Amino acid sequence: MTIKIDKKITSYEVAKDDDMKESQVESNVVHMHEKLERPETLRGNTYKIKTPLTEHALYVTINDVCLNQGTDHEKWRPFEIFINSKSMDHFQWVVALTRVISAVFRKGGDITFLVEELRSVFDPRGGYFKKGKYTPSLVADIGDIIECHLKEIGMIQSEEMDEHRKSILAEKRAQFESKEQNSVADVEAKSDFPAEAQLCNKCMTKAVIKMDGCMTCLNCGDSKCG
Repeated sequence: MTIKIDKKITSYEVAKDDDMKESQVESNVVHMHEKLERPETLRGNTYKIKTPLTEHALYVTINDVCLNQGTDHEKWRPFEIFINSKSMDHFQWVVALTRVISAVFRKGGDITFLVEELRSVFDPRGGYFKKGKYTPSLVADIGDIIECHLKEIGMIQSEEMDEHRKSILAEKRAQFESKEQNSVADVEAKSDFPAEAQLCNKCMTKAVIKMDGCMTCLNCGDSKCG
């Protein structure tokens, strides 16, 4: 094929065989793009979300597609996401959210921004604690799951602490738990009330029990039923 050069040649270099091979290999590498057809079978993981805000659990399924399978450039990328639940309360926005996220997956490129975008959504009714971590909304919980999945397939690198920091945290945690156990033991030893009694907001004594269907303090007599 003849190529016409319209501009003045300022420099030239003879192409090496290795460079030609690398360019040919790179041209054959398949990257994630929106026109990629869906294979008949996809590998996926399903994650369960159970929160105090919803009566029924939500199940989030993320399916991955394998690009350049069997080559040195093999990699897994998320292709689609589905969210199912017995509850139909959130049906409309759940369907809309899954379609938008799936479209971003198929677009390719850096999709890790989705995690922070979803995490920044706050529920006006307030969030909830999950495994000791505060989650501002159900949407933020979905963002956490996407982050977990992207870490599993290698798109996000896990930030692990060094051994020194781990040992310090383990020591601090042991000291805290030891103090907590000792304080609980001292309270129970000095208390004349049942061990399962709760703290009274009036006399600040751990003496509140459920009696005749009413929460009643055995120390000061304060009762929710008057």
